[in-house]
Amino acid sequence: MRVNGKVAVVTGAASGLGFAATKKLLEEGSKVILTDINKEVLETMSDRLSNFSSSQYSTIYHDVSSEESWKEVIDKVELEFNGFNILVNSAGISLGADIVSTDFEVWKKVHEVNLDSVFLGCKYATPIMAKYGSGSIINLSSISGIVAGWNTAAYNSSKAGVRHLTKSVALYCAKKGYDIRCNSIHPAFVNTPILDPLKQAFGEEKAVQKLARQIPINKIGEPEDVAYAILYLASDESKFMTGTEIVLDGGLSAM
Repeated sequence: MRVNGKVAVVTGAASGLGFAATKKLLEEGSKVILTDINKEVLETMSDRLSNFSSSQYSTIYHDVSSEESWKEVIDKVELEFNGFNILVNSAGISLGADIVSTDFEVWKKVHEVNLDSVFLGCKYATPIMAKYGSGSIINLSSISGIVAGWNTAAYNSSKAGVRHLTKSVALYCAKKGYDIRCNSIHPAFVNTPILDPLKQAFGEEKAVQKLARQIPINKIGEPEDVAYAILYLASDESKFMTGTEIVLDGGLSAM
């Protein structure tokens, strides 16, 4: 029960890393508010989380790129749960190509979902966390925010922005004397729906092998690998950790 009694908001919770984080936080005693733009998948949560009491979680439709949607989510969570202690900014997309081939509309969309959403989440969560005591903000970045790729210009930029924004938020909270920590997580390839286009192009087995060859330990990550890192940052075990990152890349950045 490493986060027993805490309340968490997880964006992008309907699938991938957000759903893995949700299950892990629920297993360890937290109440969780799952937010996602996919209404249909949110409606299936009672079946997918049947091992947990319905009183432990709730779902909210949420467009993370919309400021108004963020305000509505924060207001609803404060009203129903008297604030929250944990924010996991997990929602994200992977679009685009090299700098010349990336359409400007795609560039803007990637930054809206991957970076602007984190800005909005941090902006509106910080005052609520400070009002009710303490908190931990966990921003899902990527190894692509540290190690660039020639064919992922928009994704690289957005995830690097998350890394540095995280540090700014952490320093702001420290300067204001808030008991709020802010850290980022940087996974390499993880077996989530974000890899589906590659699997469709090469077949699942070949796609995974192709990615694993780029990792020193010769395998890609699983959602639970990231969920455990999120759990650590959400718990009081990481109370002296802020403004930094956890890199989960199988040794990729050590090369």
